[in-house]
Amino acid sequence: MDELTQRFEEHRGHLRAVAYRMLGSLSEADDAVQESWLRLSRTDVSAVENLRGWLTTVVARICLDMLRSRTARREDPLDVHLPDPIVSPAGGSDPEQQALVADSIGLALLVVLDTLTPAERLALVLHDMFGVPFEDIGRIVGRSSAATKQLASRARRRVRGSTPTPDADPARERQIVEAFLAASRAGDFEALLVVLDPDVVLRADAGARTDLSALVRGAAEVAGRALMFRRLAYEQRIVSVNGGIGVLSLADGQPAALVAITVADGRIVEIDILADPARLARLAVPT
Repeated sequence: MDELTQRFEEHRGHLRAVAYRMLGSLSEADDAVQESWLRLSRTDVSAVENLRGWLTTVVARICLDMLRSRTARREDPLDVHLPDPIVSPAGGSDPEQQALVADSIGLALLVVLDTLTPAERLALVLHDMFGVPFEDIGRIVGRSSAATKQLASRARRRVRGSTPTPDADPARERQIVEAFLAASRAGDFEALLVVLDPDVVLRADAGARTDLSALVRGAAEVAGRALMFRRLAYEQRIVSVNGGIGVLSLADGQPAALVAITVADGRIVEIDILADPARLARLAVPT
């Protein structure tokens, strides 16, 4: 391994974490990191004192272009689309996964980040999650430092108003999720209402099966959806999804659905279901 490759590899994990927060897609994050390597290999960086900062700027520019392209081609902004989840065994994950989901980058937060403009998302992610100065971010988005600060401030207000703060007690969290699963299997509508927040939100992303994708609000509606699946003979495992609690449903050992659950103030406030067969097929089943 030559010196330039070695120096790049030292920063690969950081760059992938930046790209994942920017894009919400693991495959696109890997593409952005690979493109940053190609640009590095074609550039004389002998005079660059801070290679990590230089690479962060490069991958941020790449991600910004990808976000702008994604926004331009999105036909229906109301489509339910969940970011790529990072799944690991309940209670632990490998160091690479921990780096990707550090700083509470839960699936619910990534969903909200998808509602920001590309420039807002870049400003918030780079400044609030990675400490990049507004002056440096401004050069990427083509705005003054003051204007970039306003971008981040506006994005921060939208995020804070849209993402619940999860409970910090994993044991209690698991107890509530297991009660939800038991009530679903038993077809106990009233027991479901006990564990669901009155304003609970359920998002289901079934990929190309748009007829199965859904955005549902309210405890009664969500409980009704949960009862629809009680006859399905799936094996269910409690797992970690982006550092939070989730449920992986398996059919013949293969992922059939992944559910990320957010518990706040002792009740379930968000349920995010990935039921896209194409994306589930790429999911590594934690052992």
